[in-house]
This record gives sequence, C-alpha cells and structure tokens, in this order.
Amino acid sequence: MMPRMRIAIAGDHNGLLMKATLVEWLTADGHQVDDRGTHGAEIVDYPPLCADVARQVLGGHAERGIVIGGTGGGEAIASNKIRGIRAGLCHSTFLAEISSAHNNTNVLVLGAKVIGPAEAVAITSTWLSTPFKGERHQRRLDQIAALERGEPLH
Repeated sequence: MMPRMRIAIAGDHNGLLMKATLVEWLTADGHQVDDRGTHGAEIVDYPPLCADVARQVLGGHAERGIVIGGTGGGEAIASNKIRGIRAGLCHSTFLAEISSAHNNTNVLVLGAKVIGPAEAVAITSTWLSTPFKGERHQRRLDQIAALERGEPLH
C-alpha cells in the first residue's frame, strides 16, 4: 500500500479528460488532490500550468505534481526549466518506475494523446509507489543540481 500524499495536478485542454480520471482515482485512493486546472475545454497554454504545479511542489503545498498535455513533451520541457523540479515524461510503467527509482522525480508528465486513461492510472500508481534508490543515483541528482546552479562538472 502506497503512502497517501498531497498531489497538485494540472492539464491543458488535451489533458482535461485524463486529469478528471486521475483526480477521481487519486481521491478514491486516499490522496489529497489539488486540481489546478484547466477546468474547461478552451485552448490554454501549458507553461503557466506547469509553473503553477511546480510552485505547489517547491512551496511544500504538494509532495508531488502531475501535469498532463497532448504528448507531454512541452510540459516536460517547461516543468524542467524550474530549478528544483525533476519532471519525468512517462508513457509506460517501466518509465515511471525508473523515473522514481533513479531520478527521484517530483513531477509526473503524461501525454493524453499517447496513452489511455487505464494506462495513466497504472503509470501514476507505479510512479507514486516506487521509492527512490539513492546511492549512485543521488550523486547524479547532485550533478544535475550543480548544472542548474551553473556550476561546472568535473
């Protein structure tokens, strides 16, 4: 059984239906979910949604974040521009497991045009329940943090 978490979630117009599915599943599973939008079918830009979810995670209002777009590619790029965010674009449970175990990601990115709702639930479940392995992976995360600070790697 995975620990219950506070999760901020957002999706653009492409991710609206998948977000609704995940909010329902996460809530039923006992997580505290903060739906940050969008809430309508109008076309919206995803970078502000990514920044908002990132702020929730970095500010301690959420332990994890989820962002959903069409493919997730742009959302992953936008999320990873924010210092301290490690966003993983996951289109399979294998990628979700590695994302958590090796990269200790704090934001999951999903593509609603790439995977279906059942896959999204399985991927999210795997991502939330897979612990970070630490050790050599922590050394690599420290190097990524150094890159974010503009420091050279030796």
